[in-house]
Amino acid sequence: MIMRHQCRRVRSLCSHSAYITSRPITSLSRPPSILPTNVLIEEERVPGYRPEFYYPAHPGEVLDDRYKILTKIGWGTASTVWLARDLERSRVPDRYVTLKIATSNPDYDDMVLHELDINKRLAKDTSIAGFAFVRAAIDDFIATSPTGATHLCLVFEAMREPLSQLQHRLVGDAIPPQLLKVHVDFILQGLDYLHSECQVIHTDLKADNILMSFEDPSVLGEYVEAQGDHPMPRKRVGDQTIYLSHNNFGTLKSYLMLPKIVDFGLAHRGDGEKPLRHPIQPPLYHAPEVLLGVPWTYSVDIWNLGVLLFELLEDKELFAHLKSQNGVYTARAHIAEMIAIFGPPPQKLIDREKLWRDIPWERSFPGPNGAWCDTARSFKHPEIIPTNVKLDDCITCMVGEEKALFLKFVRRMLQWVPEDRSTAKELRDDPWLQSGLA
Repeated sequence: MIMRHQCRRVRSLCSHSAYITSRPITSLSRPPSILPTNVLIEEERVPGYRPEFYYPAHPGEVLDDRYKILTKIGWGTASTVWLARDLERSRVPDRYVTLKIATSNPDYDDMVLHELDINKRLAKDTSIAGFAFVRAAIDDFIATSPTGATHLCLVFEAMREPLSQLQHRLVGDAIPPQLLKVHVDFILQGLDYLHSECQVIHTDLKADNILMSFEDPSVLGEYVEAQGDHPMPRKRVGDQTIYLSHNNFGTLKSYLMLPKIVDFGLAHRGDGEKPLRHPIQPPLYHAPEVLLGVPWTYSVDIWNLGVLLFELLEDKELFAHLKSQNGVYTARAHIAEMIAIFGPPPQKLIDREKLWRDIPWERSFPGPNGAWCDTARSFKHPEIIPTNVKLDDCITCMVGEEKALFLKFVRRMLQWVPEDRSTAKELRDDPWLQSGLA
């Protein structure tokens, strides 16, 4: 009942023409073509690329006697991603799925098996509401290539596009506060499910790792039908055919889309015996405890979300002074800007860093001039703390009471001390969030 109410809220908010940009995203119109062999495309650009490690998937091929491959929609260092039709569900709206076919590269075996393990944990209790906002694998199997190499395949619900692309469809490349509140509530439900039920820490929560559902089942049907007239461009290199991804599903029919947290390749279990302490997160999203080399836990995801909100609302990064004069990211500059925005770190966090400082990290962060520093405790340079930087000034899309409520909400996430941050469940009851869900 609550979810239906929130979906109606999304429909109401997104029907407002002021939200919609006048720049349409180009629909499929490209004729089929043979690409030049001397121009590298997609997975060919992966450092150390070896074609024999990639499964030679082709449109029309049926894997596991069930999934008929239709088009390539993505690629990565250790996989390619394909849209497929589930032949066992050929007459239902959700008959289309996404196949993530891992490479056979032994260097990535541990990563592939880790992702499979995490995905199995995500299906712990699918009856809980928060599961609806997490994309877990719905099936897995092994595909064997003509050479005998084996490839793990994960099957997922088909999704339309990342939250970042939805953001850039809107006026000003920003998500209006009233619409964002609804999506944030869904994301918090997903995070609560991950943390409370699955004991999983995502560690890489960003707009590209939140995918939006299809607004209407007809979108996929029309997309698939169009492939007959516009097959994927491709090139032939030796025995391998490499396809150019077709992942543009055309202009939106509506903005009735729901978010799901995806990509758990870098996720960690939070219920292990040893403290988690190694560096995680993209540079912009590093939480204080990660930079200081002290143990971290579920609350790093809460910090991630707090930083992400500013990007979605303002189309700019919260931390704008993260690089040295040489243009290199440094933990020192990041800590300096945190101090400028949030004030100095509490003594208990400093004491915690002292306790752990002589225990080396598994990996380190790049420091000034590209050198590597073991922790960020070397920060003894108050002269590099930016001046005239205030959290209040980072939000321009809200004023008055609305802005004040938002700043209180985000400060509950952006706390120096990990345990001082509110949990996903607690944040769902925040006045700012609730003011948009009534």
